[in-house]
Amino acid sequence: MHLSKNLYIFFAVVLSIDITDGYDYEMISRCIFSSKDLHDAELIDSYVFNKVELIRFNSSVGHYVGYTDLGIKNADRWNKGPELAREKTQLDGYCKHNAANDYSAILEKHVQPSVILRSGSPPGGTHHAILTCSAYDYYPKQIKVTWMRDGHEVTSGVISTEEQANGDWYYHIHSQLEYTPRSGEKISCMVEHASLDKPIEKYWDPSLPESERSKIAIGASGLVLGLVLALAGLIYYQRKKSNGRTLVPSG
Repeated sequence: MHLSKNLYIFFAVVLSIDITDGYDYEMISRCIFSSKDLHDAELIDSYVFNKVELIRFNSSVGHYVGYTDLGIKNADRWNKGPELAREKTQLDGYCKHNAANDYSAILEKHVQPSVILRSGSPPGGTHHAILTCSAYDYYPKQIKVTWMRDGHEVTSGVISTEEQANGDWYYHIHSQLEYTPRSGEKISCMVEHASLDKPIEKYWDPSLPESERSKIAIGASGLVLGLVLALAGLIYYQRKKSNGRTLVPSG
């Protein structure tokens, strides 16, 4: 599975000239790269006044470019002064210097998903069944969920959600398969993710519906609880009977 590794680092410095009258001047720095060796790293510095870009420096171009009359005038002055030399050092000093930390903290962070497979019944009382495969708490976002029947991929009757953020860097996803149960078939949910050496494959056991397994589990729990209560009652009765005996002297 191909996972995109494009990373955009965004840093902005906002200098307000006159907040009262609504004037706003900003310098926005962007580092863009898509390879770990940073051979394609690019620095873009934009100088913006009231949402209008006046001047831009692009490391691929190598000098300042003005977009307004004032911007052209200042770009020409900066290209002839010490500003250009300082600007050219920022590709290595700012972008590439921080890229290693960004890769280790973000792009190379992998957390394996927890996969749960469960069944249910669709509304309407049909003879179909619904299986839901859920993957929880994984990172990065890209993931692939595939349904398999007897070793072959199933595409019909499949409804999947998009990857959804948990709000804490992790993601979850759900995929449903509507099918008609057949005796002897093997249905599984296969999850592929960058954190896994091999896919996680969960097989569904159709020998007993989930509702029946729940009933059996509840019944067994009730039986155990009943036996415990009966035993406790018997012990209490025996003790009470023993304490209530009257000794009759002989002779």
